[in-house]
Amino acid sequence: MTNRFRLLTALGLGLALAGCKTSGDLVIDAGGAGITAVRSACPAVGIPDYTGDITLFRSETSKTLADLDVTAAMTDLTSTCDETGERVYSEASFNVVARRADVRGARSVQLPYFTTVLRGGSAVITKRVGTVTLNFADGQDRAEATGKAGAFVNRAEATLPEDIREKITRKRRPGDPDAALDPLADPEVRAAVQRATFELLVGFQLTQDQLRYNATR
Repeated sequence: MTNRFRLLTALGLGLALAGCKTSGDLVIDAGGAGITAVRSACPAVGIPDYTGDITLFRSETSKTLADLDVTAAMTDLTSTCDETGERVYSEASFNVVARRADVRGARSVQLPYFTTVLRGGSAVITKRVGTVTLNFADGQDRAEATGKAGAFVNRAEATLPEDIREKITRKRRPGDPDAALDPLADPEVRAAVQRATFELLVGFQLTQDQLRYNATR
């Protein structure tokens, strides 16, 4: 079992988001004279590893292709954010595309999904569970539905303290003792950036068996 899978299990099925590039990243200034903070109070939005797909089987004990019932995947995740007030509101929209093995008869399938706000990469601030409904017509093997998820983030908590911002953005001249040092190497700066980093994560609310299936297939 991988370390990432252990983390997903410990945090309640999929709350670790990897490789997310957002406007909250810190980037080197074009002039090379310092670091420019381009952070936003809006949380990064994404689908955690192993939670963007779900597979249902007819049998609880068999995971063979012959027993496959329904497969579904989250796609086209987009987000909007209103950061004009003290409570920043972020909303994510996504599509769910599904396929079933048995096309006989009309059928409705409800799939649960979670919405989680994560702080500092590990602290769960809020978590909600909703459902998306897929309607298969008689003879149809494919269905599609849309879902939405939203959450509030406290602007003050998502904003770096002024002294930390000054440490990050201060222009450094050649020859300064710390000119070649990464500000994020400072434990105080790194901890402050982590505390002010929020993520809005969306994924299928999987059982332990479903998560294990996704992680090991």
